[in-house]
Amino acid sequence: MSDQHTSDAVTDDWFTVATADGPMRVYAARPHQPADRAVIVLQEAFGVNDHIQDIARRYAAWGFLALAPDLFHRNGVGTLPYEQHADAMPLIAAIGPAAVIEDAEAVLAHLVAQEGISTSRTVLNGFCFGGRAAFTAATAVRGLGATVVFYGPGIAAGPHAVVDRAGDVDAPVLLHVGAEDPTIPAGHVSAVDAALRDAGVDFESYVYEGAGHAFACDARPHMYVEDSARTAWQRTCAFLDKHVPPTS
Repeated sequence: MSDQHTSDAVTDDWFTVATADGPMRVYAARPHQPADRAVIVLQEAFGVNDHIQDIARRYAAWGFLALAPDLFHRNGVGTLPYEQHADAMPLIAAIGPAAVIEDAEAVLAHLVAQEGISTSRTVLNGFCFGGRAAFTAATAVRGLGATVVFYGPGIAAGPHAVVDRAGDVDAPVLLHVGAEDPTIPAGHVSAVDAALRDAGVDFESYVYEGAGHAFACDARPHMYVEDSARTAWQRTCAFLDKHVPPTS
């Protein structure tokens, strides 16, 4: 372990797991008391930046072991500032379903082997590109505790669309989308909802009026919508306490 820090609620550090495409760094936020459930926080298009690390620490303060893998490990970019959106697009376009699944499975294997937390006690929570990644991984990993998608474009349409794999999802799914999000038009929301419904998946889907893309990202004040973000997090907490309740 290296780069270790502590706060009143959590300890955070970085470690490395092996993948078929080389080592992948993972940011970890750990509650001081041993965790009995875990969350894998999947990054936006800008890497495991301060915002994603902050989300992981929020989860740790809530009692989760939170791990945020660097999905840019194949290209070595690390993080990009939000104003370099155009530079981020080809990077996430290059990360297809197979790579996403491989990385998620590597973190899940670490959780089982090194942390003693089973897949059934683990949640996937992704944001933006990470939302698509979370849904993608949920179509391949059996026995997850739950999956939470915050404004994940590209699930229903695009080069890495996986809506046709909805029948492979076997754990509950929660989706949050802004009504004014141009990257996830209403037709895409309906297509994902219909696919999950037809597959018999236990899911909840919410559209937030007056909110656009990244409405829950308080690191981007011009996109952040406080009321919608608060409601989305309240729903997320209730959803996870229902499907992956704490055991202590």
